[in-house]
Amino acid sequence: MRMIIEDMARDLAQVPGVVGVLLGGSRARGEHRPESDWDLGVYYRGELDVAALRALAGPGVDVAAPGGWGPWVNGGAWLRVDGVAVDWILRDLDRVEQVWADCCEGRYEVGVQAGHPLGFWSPCYAGEVALGQVLADPGGELTDLRRRTTRYPEQLREALTAGAWEAEFLAGAAAKGAARADILYVSLCLSRAVGVLVQALYAADRRWCLNEKGALAVAETLPTAPPDFGARVRSMLRCPGETPEELSTTVARTQALIREALTILRTPTA
Repeated sequence: MRMIIEDMARDLAQVPGVVGVLLGGSRARGEHRPESDWDLGVYYRGELDVAALRALAGPGVDVAAPGGWGPWVNGGAWLRVDGVAVDWILRDLDRVEQVWADCCEGRYEVGVQAGHPLGFWSPCYAGEVALGQVLADPGGELTDLRRRTTRYPEQLREALTAGAWEAEFLAGAAAKGAARADILYVSLCLSRAVGVLVQALYAADRRWCLNEKGALAVAETLPTAPPDFGARVRSMLRCPGETPEELSTTVARTQALIREALTILRTPTA
């Protein structure tokens, strides 16, 4: 299968507009299971020959042109090769380079994107390159960008850890929802608060966080995580309660966890 993927990457790199192809996801990081997808980042610049991509994908495969899937994961295709899922994910290299420049200046965005319930955090673009494997790169641009992104920017680390204040704000909002027994609102606030903390914990450890999947399991192992971080989060989110009293108790427990995390994140390190 690896040989098939490498051949596919070389073919993709010949499509007009494509700059290079990167293997991403769990297979690039060596964390995959036998049934894991093969994720191919198809990096392009300018006008992309979507018709050529569709011809390469073959009959019956829908290739979404740039913008077809949303503003951040903006297009691609889902294929089956010998019964194995292979995903093509389009990436505008100019935009990726701009996001990397922003990261180096401590700037980031969180955008709405289908499939990302906590939003798409723009540093993911740089992290994908840093953690990926270059499969096809005729001009050497992906290889160069990967070399640059292997060092986590200190300005981004400071910005994401500072942004953890939002978790405290969200928990305060959840407390108001708890008084009204608004289960949906409370659950959304607490889930996002945890997501914000996870992003900050990753950044504090100078680690790229690519999306929500599996992020808590990693975050709870990081040196900046409060004691029993994962177990406490799972307990709170598993059953926040139904009555104002039950929901308020869950919110209070979450607020205590957030305070612990913020204290650790705000403690100067050597």
